[in-house]
Amino acid sequence: MIMHFINKLPLLLSAIILLTILTSCKQQQKDQKHDYPIQPVPFTAVKLTDDFWAPRIKINHEVTIPIAFQKSRETGRIKNFKVAGGLEEGSFCSIYPFDDSDVFKIIEGASYSLQTFPDPDLEAYLDSLIFYISEAQEEDGYLYTNRTILGDSAHKWAGENRWDLVHELSHELYNLGHMFEAAVAHYQATGKSTFLNVAIKAADLVDRDFGPGKISRVPGHQEIEIGLVKLYRVTGEQRYLDLAKFFLDMRGPGGPQYSQAHKKVVDQDEAVGHAVRAVYMYSAMADIAALTGDKQYMDATGRIWRDVVYGKYYVTGGIGSSRHGEAFGEPYQLPNLTAYCETCAAVANVFWNYRLFLLQGESKYYDVLERTLYNGLISGVSLSGDRFFYPNPLESHADYERSPWFGCACCPSNITRFIPSLPGYMYAVDRDKIYVNLFIEGHADIDLQGKHIEIDQQTSYPWDGLVEISVSPEKPVRFDLMIRIPGWAVDKPVPGELYHFDKKYGKKATLFVNDEEAEYRIHKGYAVLGRKWRKGDRVRLELDMPVRKVLANQKVTEDTGKLALQRGPLVYCVEGTDNNGQVFNITLNKNSDLEPHYNPDMLNGIYLLQGQAQRILEDKNGNTQTENIILSAIPYYSWANRGPAEMIVWIPY
Repeated sequence: MIMHFINKLPLLLSAIILLTILTSCKQQQKDQKHDYPIQPVPFTAVKLTDDFWAPRIKINHEVTIPIAFQKSRETGRIKNFKVAGGLEEGSFCSIYPFDDSDVFKIIEGASYSLQTFPDPDLEAYLDSLIFYISEAQEEDGYLYTNRTILGDSAHKWAGENRWDLVHELSHELYNLGHMFEAAVAHYQATGKSTFLNVAIKAADLVDRDFGPGKISRVPGHQEIEIGLVKLYRVTGEQRYLDLAKFFLDMRGPGGPQYSQAHKKVVDQDEAVGHAVRAVYMYSAMADIAALTGDKQYMDATGRIWRDVVYGKYYVTGGIGSSRHGEAFGEPYQLPNLTAYCETCAAVANVFWNYRLFLLQGESKYYDVLERTLYNGLISGVSLSGDRFFYPNPLESHADYERSPWFGCACCPSNITRFIPSLPGYMYAVDRDKIYVNLFIEGHADIDLQGKHIEIDQQTSYPWDGLVEISVSPEKPVRFDLMIRIPGWAVDKPVPGELYHFDKKYGKKATLFVNDEEAEYRIHKGYAVLGRKWRKGDRVRLELDMPVRKVLANQKVTEDTGKLALQRGPLVYCVEGTDNNGQVFNITLNKNSDLEPHYNPDMLNGIYLLQGQAQRILEDKNGNTQTENIILSAIPYYSWANRGPAEMIVWIPY
């Protein structure tokens, strides 16, 4: 009997911890004075059934996540935890001291994926990985396999002692931030507290070691701040939120610009340095602004956002123009051939703009989010789900192709965690408002102040601008349905004047309610439909999708005399594969009409743009002549899926 009790003790302790967490969380929700005024509808409440995103989420589950775990085994990332925990013999197996973080991100993605694809085998595999991680954790909560395995011989970035170089390259806190995010995702997806217990133990150590009167070094690579906020939300532990704010408050002045420590964060007004570090930090700043009501944080994020979107943002939604330091460049410095536009930076940019929407309720943030999402983010993974881009340039001389993996594998692992979380970006609520932010076919169960409302979308977006929305509350209820009218549909490709269409189209988005055309007002970029909704009510949104020509601000000298093609939210490129192998000698008449043609057998089904263009030919004597050709353009996200080829986004006219 006693042995039976002892054997059950770990389960009992886990149950007690879980009960404590839930009780604390409920109390925290009751006591909390500040939060985002707009709350997301969780990804667990939304199921996608469309032909664009649902297959990607399935491929991520069936191909990308298994490959990511396989590569993590082959490269020793997983073995590192076993060796650190004394489960296997050996030394540190992989290249970088931050390689632990890749495993955490893949676990996060796999946890999200379990919500869409219940998979007992995958769940059991996660249980085994979490066991290895828990064994690798030192008694006081420290978790960093490189130092645990190698001791005094740890990687030179790690420093001689714990936390010595945390402000430079050790990535000790960066790793933990990703672990906290993964643990919260696993807990929310499975209800199991095993990984969450590991995260809490590690967070408690960081809280003991860092803070006022203790270690005051800040993370060299921001990320733990986001993770601490997520832990705070789940556990209700105020000290985790306080610690996240401490790490932000302690940055600058006088530190390296590369890691955004050159000024106090509340005094910053431009995006500088390493792009991924920066935008993770800006996301955390938005969290702190929301959860503490700190207006200085709110104002700083607004200034920095304007600096990015008005001068440092690619037409494909990419950020971080410089390959030197994976960094932001100067305003309007947007080279195409050498554009860095790291996939991780695109993912982080979605995180940031999503939070700014929750904070401000303005559609301009979703205009930026959508452009990044449909172009510079999903370009980072092949259509087959097994090859990846790290940078996402806007030109290629046929010397660029996707890789099956990277020594620094942050981008593939970031893709694995983002793709299955997408349903959580579709809807949001604010008292008597439901926001429809993305147009993707599927079903949502929404709680609006205790009232259950089902919303179904039918649409072929992004290929077609017709969106049909069914609204079915349990009982008739009055609320405002806030439908985002995309900037591209109102002659505004991006906020600000960095890019503009060559001419106005001018046709207004049309809305129908139960087949009758509806009058609507626009509030912060949203069409407001306020009424008492009844089961079976139908809304139809009609957005025209002509082919548009995009021009850059004249200050972007790289794009002078060139245009880009866009249809709906999709930016197009011209690839040699479809244009006789050459694209750099093609010019397009500014007034040429291009027509969309659906090809179900091409690149998993796309609308191909085709129209008259010219090719400049030069003979061996330097004489040139022009021939007329039919130009073919494909969505930017789909390039380099058929082998290396020349490619351009910006076409001379």
